[in-house]
Amino acid sequence: MTSVALLFLFMSIFPDSLHVLYEEGDIEGLEALCEEPENLVTDLMCRYRLYPLTENEALLEDIPTSLDDGSATEFALLSGLWGYKTGNASAFQMPRFGMRSNRLMTRAKEKNPLNPLVLLINGQSLLYRPSFIGGDDRQALEQFELLRRVVPNNPEYGVSKIEADMWYWYTLEKLGKSEATSMREELLESDPPPTFRDFIENPPDLDEARS
Repeated sequence: MTSVALLFLFMSIFPDSLHVLYEEGDIEGLEALCEEPENLVTDLMCRYRLYPLTENEALLEDIPTSLDDGSATEFALLSGLWGYKTGNASAFQMPRFGMRSNRLMTRAKEKNPLNPLVLLINGQSLLYRPSFIGGDDRQALEQFELLRRVVPNNPEYGVSKIEADMWYWYTLEKLGKSEATSMREELLESDPPPTFRDFIENPPDLDEARS
């Protein structure tokens, strides 16, 4: 399928407004748009984008535990949702949920390791997961570096350049790299959308583990 055909397919699945509403932090608009998702991909994308804005655990209650088959995008989004669920789990549930997220990401990478959503969500998982269960900030940086390269040629996945740059900067910051300071200034000067500006100005605790 050509890139143009993929773009039209993407636009039929993900209305542009879904990603605009997420970047603008418009929770009500996003909830309204996602009220009746047309298919599994849209449902998973809506949950993946809404949860960080709302921390509404109801979004994670009835997600599938696995997929008989699916695209790299579907496996990656489901992995990300189980990553969110892991962050809220009890000590008893956490290992099981974390392994489930990892298995789903393995399937996603088998399907397409350069899918922007695979790179984004795998990088996030590596960044927030404790090192004793596979977290690795340097590997996360590699994923976000790749993400920055592939995003410009793959707009149909709904990951913007500013989002890729933001996660790359955040990982530099966590690694204590000197270039993080100048990159933060450049990001803020680029007038990022509200969701990303808030993240850059008030980043999560660099030592906080999520999944």
